[in-house]
Amino acid sequence: MTNFPVPFYIVDVFAEEKYAGNQLAVIRGDFPSDVMQKIALEMNYAETTFITSDSPRDGGYDVRIFTNNEELPFAGHPTLGTAYIIARELIGGAVDTVTLNLKVGQIPVKFERNSESDTLWMTQKAPQFGDIFDAAAFAAALGLSVEDIDTRFPIQTVSTGLPWVMTPLKTRDAVERVRINSDAYRQLVEGTDGRWALVFAPEPIHADNHLHARAFVVDHVDVWEDAATGSANGGLAGYLARYKYFGSESVDARVEQGYPMRRPSLLLLRSHDHGDVVDVHVGGHVVSIARGELL
Repeated sequence: MTNFPVPFYIVDVFAEEKYAGNQLAVIRGDFPSDVMQKIALEMNYAETTFITSDSPRDGGYDVRIFTNNEELPFAGHPTLGTAYIIARELIGGAVDTVTLNLKVGQIPVKFERNSESDTLWMTQKAPQFGDIFDAAAFAAALGLSVEDIDTRFPIQTVSTGLPWVMTPLKTRDAVERVRINSDAYRQLVEGTDGRWALVFAPEPIHADNHLHARAFVVDHVDVWEDAATGSANGGLAGYLARYKYFGSESVDARVEQGYPMRRPSLLLLRSHDHGDVVDVHVGGHVVSIARGELL
């Protein structure tokens, strides 16, 4: 058990510059679950992580992930951001790989060196492909028409640790027009393995990117949008490979997200469908914003 004060760090993940991407608070300390939940609510980001020991165990660092409402077995941007802090603050030197011990299992994060800033790559669990949804019904729950759906591909739940419903749209305009009817959405996914929605289209704002995406978390009382979602994009990487979205079972793609929230983000996807399993890797940059102490 850790006593206060404890150090904390704020980083932006999947960010090409400061004050972009998805914000993350990283706490170095081990507390009862209810205290961690209160701290996560106090920080008020999409997720807060806790490095519960400064020493590795079984080759990895024990980490827990909390939203404002619950603990998660896995989440993407918290994995990259926490690995970044472990490398800088605990290990204190150049490393090739940092492994996190999460509820979902061990997740390795590799550091790809380049001249300006490291690109961090996490190897996610093999995607599990779940329920397929009716295009017209799902479009209605998103506030769209069925003509906005790219029906060449299924609307399907895919999970690499968290279940997201992959929703292929035809245009960026359709992506921007999504307005989820929370009651209709909850009714539609009730009893399925679907939970949250990732919508995407092959019309990026920036020509060097491949997809424009938005991610929506539908909880018991509200709907909120996430700025950069590594777990959803891990599922997307597997989906793109499995259905040969770009014409191949191999994917090397750049996904932009977060623009309606004024948090422009860039997620890098690599995947390959081997037939029985799909390899999934999600990468991006991490930028340090602040450090301090919880008293």
